[in-house]
Amino acid sequence: MNNHPIDSWHRIVERRDLQGLAELLAEDAVFCSPIVHKPQAGRAITTLYLAAAFDVFFNDSFRYVRQIIGPHDAMLEFETTIDSTHVNGVDIIKWNARNQIVEFKVMVRPLRAINLIHERMAAVLQAMQGRT
Repeated sequence: MNNHPIDSWHRIVERRDLQGLAELLAEDAVFCSPIVHKPQAGRAITTLYLAAAFDVFFNDSFRYVRQIIGPHDAMLEFETTIDSTHVNGVDIIKWNARNQIVEFKVMVRPLRAINLIHERMAAVLQAMQGRT
């Protein structure tokens, strides 16, 4: 993978292209959820959580409002509205020398948003796992 991982991530988000995650995520990628205490390790589970997040977060109001990019990590601040609840959060993304994401951490505020996202993510994940 030659593209900068944050550019690749933005393309995936813009196109809602879950297929692009297969190349972007390292095999040993770890997903850290604002809801689940234990980090979720591996490309498959990280893809599952990100697919659920696409369903819950990415509506017409979703937008990244700020980004801070370092040599191997970035912080992307986002805003969205879910059921009239304003959600503010950050994606903290770390990548390896091959420009593959090795850690994807999501932090969200306020508490009302966390509770709503917990409910929505649980429902989406349960539905996704029911299909497999």
